[in-house]
Amino acid sequence: MKIDKGLVGGSTILLLLSLLQERDRYGYEIIRELETRSDNTFQFKEGTLYPVLHKLENIGYVESYLSKGDAGRERKYYQITKRGKKQLIEEKRQWETFSKSVEKVVYGDDHEFA
Repeated sequence: MKIDKGLVGGSTILLLLSLLQERDRYGYEIIRELETRSDNTFQFKEGTLYPVLHKLENIGYVESYLSKGDAGRERKYYQITKRGKKQLIEEKRQWETFSKSVEKVVYGDDHEFA
């Protein structure tokens, strides 16, 4: 099922910071991991991902560095910063509030939350 880009756009920072909290990653690796974990629901293009990563870098949530990967090819890796970890906590809190509120509207007040 194709998901509205507006829905995905509102959760992009949460998704990226969540992946980078686990470990440093390079761009294409982020794209593949998002696709895999979401059963291909999240399909980012490089032209969409890199501007977001640059924005996160400019506001201090991530840092980048060059390093040689397994194949010996130099890649740009992204890592979450201390400021980014604090923002991730806030993003998760907002997501939880938002998703519970949407469920209340869509399913009614008696709906049990998982």
